[in-house]
Amino acid sequence: MIKIELPAPDVVITRSKQLGEKVEAVISSEYGFTDYHRIPRDKGGIILFFDADDELMFVGKARKLRPRVKKHFEDNVSPIKNHRHEVNKIAVITVVDPIDREIYETYAINVLKAKYNIDKVFYK
Repeated sequence: MIKIELPAPDVVITRSKQLGEKVEAVISSEYGFTDYHRIPRDKGGIILFFDADDELMFVGKARKLRPRVKKHFEDNVSPIKNHRHEVNKIAVITVVDPIDREIYETYAINVLKAKYNIDKVFYK
């Protein structure tokens, strides 16, 4: 049997209430993430979205992490589009190798049982 361990997140950002005028990008103001700029822009990895109860909502992978996180909050085809308001925490794990990203994503979806992932699910 192969043993896989998910690396610890490199960056974790949590929702905060923004007071005053909207000074950040739309993603920050609208969904309460004011420090998403800490997510690496040009690195690949795994993105984990958690709700207020710390339950895993969705796992995704990306070649460029920050633009992909932003896309989840902007586009109409994101699997979390109807649940964006529930996202309370975003954890990002930097993974350079595309094959490793694929393995970690599939592992996280199935072992941590992400609620809104429909592809790569083997536990149902």
